[in-house]
Amino acid sequence: MILTYAAVFLAIGFGCWLLTVTISQFLTERYTREHFRRYDDVRRFIAPETLLQIQIISASLAAALMMLLLIFAGVHSWYILIPAGAVLCAAGFFAPFLFFVWKSRKRQELIAAKLLDFTMALTNSMKAGMALPQALEAVTKRMSGPIQEEFQQILREYKLGLELTEAFERLGNRVMCEDVKLLVTTVKLTTRTGGSLVEVLEEMVVTIRQRTEFQEKVKTLTAQGRFEALAISFSPIIAFGVLWFIDRDLMEPLLNTGIGWCALGIIAALIAIGFYIINKIVTIEV
Repeated sequence: MILTYAAVFLAIGFGCWLLTVTISQFLTERYTREHFRRYDDVRRFIAPETLLQIQIISASLAAALMMLLLIFAGVHSWYILIPAGAVLCAAGFFAPFLFFVWKSRKRQELIAAKLLDFTMALTNSMKAGMALPQALEAVTKRMSGPIQEEFQQILREYKLGLELTEAFERLGNRVMCEDVKLLVTTVKLTTRTGGSLVEVLEEMVVTIRQRTEFQEKVKTLTAQGRFEALAISFSPIIAFGVLWFIDRDLMEPLLNTGIGWCALGIIAALIAIGFYIINKIVTIEV
C-alpha cells in the first residue's frame, strides 16, 4: 500500500514538473514585461517570469500534497479530492505573490520609520550651509537600509542629468507613503517657487513627529481588537485539531463526506468574513 502511494506521489510530482515547465515556457515566450503590470510592486525582489514559475510550482505542489494527505486520511472519493486539490492549487498559486507583496510593504514601512531621522538630518545639514544635493549626499552616507537605497537612487539619477525635482517625483511613485509624498511635494514646490526649504522642512519634521505619535497611539488602542480577530479566526482550527485527537471517529465524517466538506467550506467562508470585518473595524487610516 505504501509503495502504491509512493508511486502515485512520484507520478503526480513528475506530471506537475512537466506541466510547470511547459506552462512557464509558454507564458514567458508569449508575454513580455509590459504585460506584468500587476508585478510592479515586487520587481525589486524578483523578476516577473521567475515569480510566475514559482507560482505554478507552488500551485502544483499544494494540490498534489493536499490530495495525498486526504488519501492517507482515508478519503478516496474523487468528488472530494478534486475540489480540495483545486482550492489548494489556487491558494498555492497566489501565496508566493502575496509573500512578495508583504515584503514590499515591510520595506516601505522601514522607509517610513526612518524618514523622520532623515528629514531632521537633512534640515541640520542645510542649516550648516550645504546645498540640497550636497546635504542629500552627506545624509545618505550616514543612513542604512532601504531608505539609503532609495536616496542613493535619487543621487545617481541626479548625477546622470535628471532634475532633482523629477528624481524626487520618481521616489514618490516608487514608495507609497504619505510622509514620503509630503517630502516630495515640499522639495518640488520650494525648489520651483524659491521659498526657504529649511523652514518648510522644519515644519515637516514637526508634522511627521506628530503623525508618528498619533499612529503609535492608534496601534496601542486597537491592539486588543487585532488580537481578538486572530483568536476568533484560529479558534475553530484549534478546536478541530483537539477534537480530531480526542475522538477521530466523530470528526472523520467532515473529511469523508460531501456534506462534511460543504460544512468546512461554509465555516472557512464565515471565518474569513469575520476576520475581514473585525480587521476593517480596528484599521484606522491616519
